[in-house]
Amino acid sequence: MYVSEFTQFINQLHKDRPDLDAEQQKGRAIWWDQPVVTPDVRQKLHDATLVQPAYVYQIKG
Repeated sequence: MYVSEFTQFINQLHKDRPDLDAEQQKGRAIWWDQPVVTPDVRQKLHDATLVQPAYVYQIKG
């Protein structure tokens, strides 16, 4: 049965590092699996932002 070089590499990687799946799930939890922002927090974030003028280098006065 033919096994590509890429599949061989992945299989060897999983043999060498059996904890790789757990590390990937931990990384995903850090960056992607975040709680949903509540409407109250979203409003506070919106109120805290400053409005930027259309042309920031224009001199006021």
